[in-house]
Amino acid sequence: MHPVHAWARSVLDAVEVVFFGKRSVIERLLVALLCRGHVLLEDVPGMGKTILARALAAALGGEFSRIQCTPDLLPADILGVSVYNPSDGTFTFREGPIMANIVLVDEINRATPRTQSALLEATGEGQVSIEGKRRELPDPFFLIATENPVEFEGTFPLPEAQQDRFLLAMNIGYADRAVEQRIVESQRRLTHPVNDVTPVTEIDAVRDLQEQVVAVHVDQSILDYISALVEASRSNPNVRIGVSPRGTLALYKSSQALAAIRGRDYVIPEDVKELCAAVFTKRLILANQASIRGITSDAIVASILESVPTPVVPE
Repeated sequence: MHPVHAWARSVLDAVEVVFFGKRSVIERLLVALLCRGHVLLEDVPGMGKTILARALAAALGGEFSRIQCTPDLLPADILGVSVYNPSDGTFTFREGPIMANIVLVDEINRATPRTQSALLEATGEGQVSIEGKRRELPDPFFLIATENPVEFEGTFPLPEAQQDRFLLAMNIGYADRAVEQRIVESQRRLTHPVNDVTPVTEIDAVRDLQEQVVAVHVDQSILDYISALVEASRSNPNVRIGVSPRGTLALYKSSQALAAIRGRDYVIPEDVKELCAAVFTKRLILANQASIRGITSDAIVASILESVPTPVVPE
């Protein structure tokens, strides 16, 4: 049994105490965390995205911060700024909310492109540039961005190049009736149950686990399968621009992490299939005729998975 499995199960159980019925969503957040990647959650308001991020940070024992994006939000509001001290004539740097282990960027598409771009260096290089100086972000650093797909007034849609920076993109989806009733019952109190979540691990342990995930074996047939899926996305007649090389790497790494979470030290085709939509969907730029005909990225990914033969991995 891979050592990541026991760690992941304890974190999943802790978060699921307050975030019900969506274990697969929590699991994919852990996949991104173990790959040093970041996640874009696209869903309607009130689905529990903030609670999910807070509960995950509490279970991991890490520092959590939340950034509410608005059109007047400036890069300095995220990164930090030097404040003048008139008593001694010096400047003191005050860190922004980006300096945390787990950062929730709420409604990222409400921030202006200038402010959105301030996050690119953080997600891509683990550092930020402030006042001409580079500052390292905490390690581990994990960013969860949310986007509202149904309200577009006063928003600035993320460009395709920026969406490609996220390892995974997914939605939470509505809970079924029984789960929603459980949510209501759990909050018949003055304080939110998320305040009761306690650490089940140390945040520093994540770095060791990230190194172990890299060592998960990927057979050549699995790599060929990933490459075939990517090539199919680029040759699909309904796609104008297919999955980028960064997307290929994202599917490779995330499959390793999912295998480790499931207790294996090797990847199987089902790991790739399970994560393919989360990796591909936001990286596909559809052709004009596909958009007119109402063909979605999800439908295209499903057709790609159906058209590419699943390999048989030798034991």
